Amino acid sequence: MTARRAKSFESLMSLLPTEPASLQLYRSSTEVGWEGLCASAYHVPREVESEQVPALPYLTLVVYRGGPVHVERRQPHGPWQGGDLHQGDLVLFWGPSLASEFRIWSLSAVPTQVLNLHLNQEVVGRVAETLLGVELADLELVNQMGFRDPLLTQVALALWRELDQRAPAGELYVQSAVQLLAAHLVRHYSGSHARLRAVPAAPQGLTERQVQQVRAFIREHLSEPLSLDTLAQQVGFSPYHFARVFRQSLFASPHQFVLQQRLQRAQELLEQTDLPLAEVSAASGFAHQSHLTQVFTQQVGCTPRAYRRRGSSGAEF
Repeated sequence: MTARRAKSFESLMSLLPTEPASLQLYRSSTEVGWEGLCASAYHVPREVESEQVPALPYLTLVVYRGGPVHVERRQPHGPWQGGDLHQGDLVLFWGPSLASEFRIWSLSAVPTQVLNLHLNQEVVGRVAETLLGVELADLELVNQMGFRDPLLTQVALALWRELDQRAPAGELYVQSAVQLLAAHLVRHYSGSHARLRAVPAAPQGLTERQVQQVRAFIREHLSEPLSLDTLAQQVGFSPYHFARVFRQSLFASPHQFVLQQRLQRAQELLEQTDLPLAEVSAASGFAHQSHLTQVFTQQVGCTPRAYRRRGSSGAEF
């Protein structure tokens, strides 16, 4: 997704009153500047008697954490439908859907939280066309409630941890997660009576020339935001295929590789210059100095300031 499209999506999300007022928002992706995915974490009250929910114009994946709850939902003038939801259970709404009403009550004294992940339909549609050769509208899309899927749960909980830590995961991290979620949902949670055309097989890997081309582009643009779309365009692949073949060829995700390159650039600047840490972080592509310090400490084992001091004193690492 381009930055313009991502921002347009987020602007739409901020304007639509799609979240239940009774749920207590405590984390949002708007706090960490994510683009291309809107994530919201909520505390769930012990009981919600009844609340209206507007139609959802986007794909929504919900994951539950904490104590079990009973949830029921109905469309206007329809019967109540629902069941018990436990930690790790998922709810999927493909969108667009009709307005509905829901009610909920706790089944234990353990507090419950939910994470809502909203995926842009355009992105999901491009993945469907890449994988299945059809538009998303031609697939049978069925909403599901209270199901389990280890991969979806793993990705959702990883994003949730990022929100809880207020860590500013960048575009590559979030866009890779979106591509993985969309591909898995399209493959395993949609059906079609349409005749699917043959889709070209995914490339087996990047050639050595393509690897060098992508490496050079990343090094030249480390100080800039790098998106999955931008990197994929360098070798003419779709974002989904690029993420797959990149990992096959370099044994790391695009996000992991770019993070490694940024750390390496930061180390070079700390060793070879007297630039302030704020300028080192900007030149290396980190969101800000605290982001550099956080990632540097996790990956290198010391703060950037300590790394520079040890280097200047000739100390061994």
